[in-house]
Amino acid sequence: MKFKGNKNSLILPAYSWLLTILLFTTACEQTFTPKPRGYFEIKFPKREYQVFDKPGYPYTFEYPVYATIVKDSLFFGEKTENPYWINVEFPSLNGKIYMSYKEIGKGENNFQQLINDAFKMTYKHTYKAEYINENIIATPNNVHGLFYDVGGNAASAKQFFATDSVRHFLRGALYFDAAPNADSLAPVNQFLQKDLLHLVETLKWR
Repeated sequence: MKFKGNKNSLILPAYSWLLTILLFTTACEQTFTPKPRGYFEIKFPKREYQVFDKPGYPYTFEYPVYATIVKDSLFFGEKTENPYWINVEFPSLNGKIYMSYKEIGKGENNFQQLINDAFKMTYKHTYKAEYINENIIATPNNVHGLFYDVGGNAASAKQFFATDSVRHFLRGALYFDAAPNADSLAPVNQFLQKDLLHLVETLKWR
């Protein structure tokens, strides 16, 4: 049977097939660079403060208007030893400052033992911490202690203890209701660090 038509018409499908193979091979050899991991942008509230001055409590301080004070009857599942343990909660930022108060000299609350316990509570995060910076607290209100800045994926990156060395001993630690991630939590930790420092700077005993 004779083929009628252009003799090159049989060659065209062959070229098309070869071009398809070449394009497919070239595409397979391309290297794709994955996009870097990103985090949601956080809109921080305007920084303003109010006074915690509840009757009967042995301390007062200033805390942000975007936070709430909640009395804590349990601390990590255990009953608190007195009614002055509170949480400063930040609902919009999913964070919480656990504040535990102890009266020096009452029961087993030896001053040196309280200091040692505060060190242990902070340095138990050492195995996940990249660093722990200690900053001395000393205010005109007879408040002394240490502020801890813990780097890395520690459960609590900001902690402190404050005391008058005679009667009052207050410890605070910032936690988030999220898995510890130094990168994603860094902006919130830095924002709330100023609030923690303001709390300590305005802390007064009574």
